[in-house]
Amino acid sequence: MDVLFQMRNIVSIASLAIVISNSSGCGALDRNSSISVSQIPIELHARSQDDALQTSISRLRQDAPHAYQLAPGDILGVHIEDLLGEVGKLPLVHFPSNSDQRPGSGLPVLVDESGSINLPYIKSLDVTHLTLNQTRMLIEKTYTERGILRPDRAKILVTLLQPREFRVIVVREESGGIDGVTKRGVGKTINLPAYENDVLHALNETGGLPGLDAKNEVIVIKNGFQSGTDRDWEIASMMNGGIDDPELLGMEGVVRIPLRFFPENPPIFTQSDIILGNGDIVLIPARNQEVFYTAGILQNGQHTLPRDYSINVIEAITIAGGSVKSRSGSSGISVGVGPSKLMVLRDTPCGGQIIIKIDVNEALADPAQRILVQAGDTLILKYSLKEHVANIAIDTLRFNFFLNLLSL
Repeated sequence: MDVLFQMRNIVSIASLAIVISNSSGCGALDRNSSISVSQIPIELHARSQDDALQTSISRLRQDAPHAYQLAPGDILGVHIEDLLGEVGKLPLVHFPSNSDQRPGSGLPVLVDESGSINLPYIKSLDVTHLTLNQTRMLIEKTYTERGILRPDRAKILVTLLQPREFRVIVVREESGGIDGVTKRGVGKTINLPAYENDVLHALNETGGLPGLDAKNEVIVIKNGFQSGTDRDWEIASMMNGGIDDPELLGMEGVVRIPLRFFPENPPIFTQSDIILGNGDIVLIPARNQEVFYTAGILQNGQHTLPRDYSINVIEAITIAGGSVKSRSGSSGISVGVGPSKLMVLRDTPCGGQIIIKIDVNEALADPAQRILVQAGDTLILKYSLKEHVANIAIDTLRFNFFLNLLSL
């Protein structure tokens, strides 16, 4: 018997050495290894979400210039006394529907696709990146230098009637993300004015930051792909090469913006990444894969992991409706010994799976045994042989007790 016990110890030690020596590889982890908590390779430990930091919301908003700068798509209000507008009458006043914008005056003049405006008797003027005051001075200079207006009679007014807008599509895969719609996965096309055409304003217009059933990230698909077919083909070719998540690779035209991050891995994105143009798509992905599973004594089911904080195996048992330390009856009263054998099936990076064995009683006493649950884990709770025997004995005693009561 002692020889057999020693042989078992030798085999256990050898197995542990193999797991540890190959923890950075895939060989030992792909054999459905059964290990204890202390044997879990570092790369298979779940990282606590408590360590994560919130990405500054200000990084999702672009920095607007001190003065509005013109570009194609702007509509100006221009009034040039005795030249553009009715002689002897005040310029027309336009009251915008947007309460954040000031009223404008003058006849509407479009900044065309080349960034120029066209006025009577002069060639087109390039006003790209000019402010309203700089544009007024340019108009005055042009008319006076050509003798069309006298410097002392040049009364020119330039205002902004309508800022340029950018048409953006926002797709939110969480429920209730847009206008309170309960359907999961809804989209909306919105128009964002200049200097508000960024990720923060797009989110604000469609329900705010991602909900709890969405990933804590935003994916921006730029209009760099002139054809959706071209983009699909490129992603398909990358997937065929064994890449699971092409959006994470910084692929041209796709920007991933995490809203939470670990201190050693701060998010890398620039202001140009969060500025949106015509045809850009803002995607809020769902958390369909961030779940864990339960079986055994626990009710078979699928449970969503919390997004912004972590849970350990004891908390997971409670979430799944299980109990520890004692066995509860239908009325919730303790009627026996609780299960203590917990197995956690965890996938490995190379497509294999390990089985982590945990004693629930030890985990209740030792926080180091309460490993964090990660997405894809399956928790199987069972009774040990001693617990089975104890519960059978308790059930027998209870049965005999009730029989004695009936016989009285």
